[in-house]
Amino acid sequence: MENKPNSKNSEQTIQVTPLPEMVGLRLDKALAFLPEIENRSRASHLIDSSLVKVNGKIAKASHPLKSTDLIEVTIPAPVPTELQSYDLKLDVLFEDSDVIVINKPAGLVVHPAAGHAHDTLVNALISHTDDLSMKFGEERPGIVHRLDKETSGIIVVAKNDKAHESLTAQFKERSTHRIYYAVCIGTARNLSGSVKSFLARHPVDRKKYASVLGDDRKPLVNPDDDPGLGKWAVTHYEVLSRKSGLSYMKMKLETGRTHQIRVHLSESGIPIAGDSLYGADKKIRSVEQKSIQEDLRSLPRFLLHAAELGFTHPRTQERMFFKKDWPEDIAVLIKKWGLL
Repeated sequence: MENKPNSKNSEQTIQVTPLPEMVGLRLDKALAFLPEIENRSRASHLIDSSLVKVNGKIAKASHPLKSTDLIEVTIPAPVPTELQSYDLKLDVLFEDSDVIVINKPAGLVVHPAAGHAHDTLVNALISHTDDLSMKFGEERPGIVHRLDKETSGIIVVAKNDKAHESLTAQFKERSTHRIYYAVCIGTARNLSGSVKSFLARHPVDRKKYASVLGDDRKPLVNPDDDPGLGKWAVTHYEVLSRKSGLSYMKMKLETGRTHQIRVHLSESGIPIAGDSLYGADKKIRSVEQKSIQEDLRSLPRFLLHAAELGFTHPRTQERMFFKKDWPEDIAVLIKKWGLL
């Protein structure tokens, strides 16, 4: 492999012949094996930008790699961010030169999107520190995983490219530790178990995700039954308490797909309280006590909390572990309902 030049702030060109594990794969999948690229989305971005050549010619994502191919990838220099800073006091659980761990409040979007251009966690981080990973000049500096707007809890952010690559790899390899808690409307069939499926955009409501169904109209639950659509998702759960038609749940994530917990719980018949997108409002009448029904109708958010996060520090290789309880206002409600 040849890299030239290798300055942090300059354009970089990589020339490489396929590694054994890359041979036979589509180009976009194969490039994810290179540490300078490390995931398919970045590979696709480079290919779509005509920055990848195979044997001297601009290549398509579908090109099947041969062992004799010569790949040339041009990685552009980081582009200065145009993101605006947002003056918001962050609840910092840990920070050093490589990572920053934040307890994100409910209501805060992680990165800029439609309707939230300047008031996100990313904007607040830019105000907080000058050191964030700006890999490929993305609009999501340092972000290696995300939490939904209404989900509270722990999120880790990379402060340099090496940390970004390390953390991304850990999430991809499923070596991180992630525990979530939720209050659900309904009674889980089993006290513990796992929900498995391929998750993709809902075929009708594009705001939602749903499990991919087989010919029998049931979710595909075997990873070998790859439908070519969606991403494999696994949620392990445990029922901690049940009362008045509510279930207090603990979830351990094996994968981390968009809306994963919300979809898996909703499709199991126990949507997360307050999650109107996934049918919680329709189940409020099934709750036994009228006072709890009123509490549920007035919830400012859905009740999902990222309580525990563990990962290996990118530089020191020390195993890091963080834990954060529910925000106090939500904890008071859960105790009031007799679930805590």
